[in-house]
Amino acid sequence: MGIIILQLSDNQVPYQKLGFLESFKDLPIAFISLFAVHIIHKTGIKKALIAALSVVGICSSILPFVDVFWFYKVWFVIIGTCFAIGKICVFGIMRNNISNEKSLAKTMNSVEASFMIGIFLVNIIFGWLITSEYEKFWKFGFFLISILSGITIFLFSKLTLSESKKYHETGMISALTSFLNPLVILFLCIIFFIVFIEQSLNTWLPSFYRTHLKVDTFFAIQASSCLALFYYFGRMITAYKIQKFSLSNYYIFCILLIITILAIIIGIQHLKVIPSLNLYLFPLIGLFLSPLYPLINSKMIATIDKEKITLFTSLIVIFSSLGSSTSSIIISLLFEKQILTFYSLYILCAVFVLLLISLLYFTMLRRRFIK
Repeated sequence: MGIIILQLSDNQVPYQKLGFLESFKDLPIAFISLFAVHIIHKTGIKKALIAALSVVGICSSILPFVDVFWFYKVWFVIIGTCFAIGKICVFGIMRNNISNEKSLAKTMNSVEASFMIGIFLVNIIFGWLITSEYEKFWKFGFFLISILSGITIFLFSKLTLSESKKYHETGMISALTSFLNPLVILFLCIIFFIVFIEQSLNTWLPSFYRTHLKVDTFFAIQASSCLALFYYFGRMITAYKIQKFSLSNYYIFCILLIITILAIIIGIQHLKVIPSLNLYLFPLIGLFLSPLYPLINSKMIATIDKEKITLFTSLIVIFSSLGSSTSSIIISLLFEKQILTFYSLYILCAVFVLLLISLLYFTMLRRRFIK
């Protein structure tokens, strides 16, 4: 997403339009998620995931040959829909095979870490392509996604999976109402703000580096690669060390470190002390931001019945997509109005809100456990 925004901004597409472009990916995720649960239960996790990967592969192979802005919107709608199905399937696979909270946290961090390696490699390849003599062929890099989709389909077709039990639509409706309690609502708010913060960095960091920090396109894209690499290290360290710590304490500690780094960035920005240091501090946030999403998910998902896990995951996907699209729209306005000096402050405010909601959530969870 960050690469597409960076490249299309070169073609004089306004930042406001680019901000709404992400909504074409995220809003279909929100709308399709509940329907996706029904589809997954009808077809099974394996078939649904293979179908989603097939559509992604086909669409990515078409993109290089279409050169109109509206097709990006259509492409993101399709990719967003497939992503929703894929994420629900992957969460379902993990919950169906793992019940222990800390084991689930370890697995989720490992899975999310491998996801970041994919982002790192894609950024490296696109960064090389965009800054080479073949820059005008940058969209042909999407063939890589098609190839990877094909490889994944082949490997996945060889696996035998444990499927969750099916239930009727009336059961689905009653299951949804059973999730309407203060603890789940707080959890979904946390999911919203974690993704809100993640997207502020993941999608817009390359454009921020080039527009505000005045670095070249290659370095701007590699900054995003470094962020993905720190995400990977953060999640892998968490996967191997989480067994030794309390999930809630580890989670809060990570948030406090994010606040510390952002405070240093804002201090450097306003005091103008070694401003180039901020080039390296922004990606460092990924080291402590990356464990939050898997940790909070594993803590809640471990308490959900296996029969309801795909439905509950759809709620996670909905609030994740809403957080992503809201963040992108707000950041695009900062770019449009050229007030990027508030970029880090805006992220810091969101982190403070996340901290407050998280403290409330863990307090409520502790009281419930005592009862």
